[in-house]
Amino acid sequence: MLNLNPPRERLDGPFSPLVVHLPERRMFEVQERNFTAVGKGVVPIVDVEGCTCTIGALHVVSVSNRPRTRAKTAR
Repeated sequence: MLNLNPPRERLDGPFSPLVVHLPERRMFEVQERNFTAVGKGVVPIVDVEGCTCTIGALHVVSVSNRPRTRAKTAR
């Protein structure tokens, strides 16, 4: 069985927005801790619009930090 400890540890510590990557290059952004969980063999994610997606643990390729958006500068 896939090791879900790394994603679980990311949610247990201080939270920072993250991205869940799937094998077919799809990715899901998680902006708040309440928008995801790590269950027994699944990772449910809720997006900002309220749509849910349940991802099987075997489909999670990696979990990374969400890239920071650059602040707009006035010209």
